[in-house]
Amino acid sequence: MNTKITAKNVIITPGITNRITKKTEKLYRYFDQDIVIQVHINKIGAKNKKVEVTIPLKGTILRAESIGDDNLFIAIDSALSKIERQIHKHKTKLSKFIKQDNSIFEEFEFFDSLLDEEEKNVEKRKTYPVRPMSLEDAKLNMEMLGHSFYIYIDADTNLTNVLYLRKDGTLGLLEPER
Repeated sequence: MNTKITAKNVIITPGITNRITKKTEKLYRYFDQDIVIQVHINKIGAKNKKVEVTIPLKGTILRAESIGDDNLFIAIDSALSKIERQIHKHKTKLSKFIKQDNSIFEEFEFFDSLLDEEEKNVEKRKTYPVRPMSLEDAKLNMEMLGHSFYIYIDADTNLTNVLYLRKDGTLGLLEPER
């Protein structure tokens, strides 16, 4: 088991390496296979740094990211705690990827009650007319509504598409396979 640390536009100091290594060591207890925890740090903007943590498992991937304004250590801690919460939240689903001995989870039973509170239910349903339009019309409608996504029927393909605003401010388009 090891931790792979990569960076873009950020200098990795021994202090950063030690912090990441110390925090990732406690994640290794959940896995019996040789895994590599990948931590990528990227500078975005003048002061912000984004930390992405990825754990590729056989058949699935755990991933979390966090953006810290000036303090990189807070972003590291936040991303790694998100990964740990994912493990706790999905422990039954991940049981085929995590150690067969589930006794490790018994000491974290307080997470179960916390996660039950976080479960989200559909509180509101909304219907709206969907009509064929071009991508440019969909962009315009999304901007006018002030939404972060827009569902429409593409005029050329007659298929339902989803236009969405990505975290980095660019647009993404989900198109069904034909």
